[in-house]
Amino acid sequence: MNLTRIGLLAAVVLSSGCWPFKGKRSDPAVPVVSNSPQVVDSLWQAGEQAFNQGRWGKASELFARLNGVMPVTDARINRMAFYRGEIELARGNHLDAVRQLRRLADEHPDDALAADALLRAGDAYSYLWRRPELDPTYGQTALAVYLEVQSRYPNSTAAKRAEAKIRELQDLFARKDYLSAVFYLKYKAYDSAVLMLRDLIARYPRSSVVPAALERLVSAYRALKYDEDVQETCEYIVQFHPDPDGPRKLCPATAATDSTGQL
Repeated sequence: MNLTRIGLLAAVVLSSGCWPFKGKRSDPAVPVVSNSPQVVDSLWQAGEQAFNQGRWGKASELFARLNGVMPVTDARINRMAFYRGEIELARGNHLDAVRQLRRLADEHPDDALAADALLRAGDAYSYLWRRPELDPTYGQTALAVYLEVQSRYPNSTAAKRAEAKIRELQDLFARKDYLSAVFYLKYKAYDSAVLMLRDLIARYPRSSVVPAALERLVSAYRALKYDEDVQETCEYIVQFHPDPDGPRKLCPATAATDSTGQL
């Protein structure tokens, strides 16, 4: 192509306005999410519906969007925090749930949901310790949170529910100690087993594992030939566990029944 033709082609391009670098190209507009009351209400209704239907992923997505547009003065904002904590619990993200729920309870202690949020934070810790043979740190933390519920909100429904949760945890603590005592007995470490069993019975007298612990305690005393301790324990058994099919069957029929019940 000669220079004359190149010049003519350039002139045609310029005159037609098709020069590729004519000006700076603007980026497409980014849509802005409105925070109008209508948009907030629509997101809330959709999020709450997804939550009630157990669609945790969808509910989490909607509440995350809502969190960016809901005014801090909206009366529903604490309920949304509670919902988000429940979603994390349902999805197995227990420590994330604790963060959501404790924030609600600690930053808004007078809110109607604060006591329930604190209780559910305790539940989140409790779910992390369901096997008594494992490290009980989360169980101990759960117990502390349940006691906090009772201390901060003594007249609430959450406090009554916390009492039941505490009994469940204490039963697990007792079972953990019982399994440790059985381990000592297996290797004939009777004195260590006796100390653990006595402590278990004293600390958790209503635990479901106490009858079995009393049987093991009587057997350990007999292996050690501690006859007076056998008698004392049997007096306790006769007074508090008289069922003939329970630990009572290990005791002589002449065991005293007028004891004070002290081990």
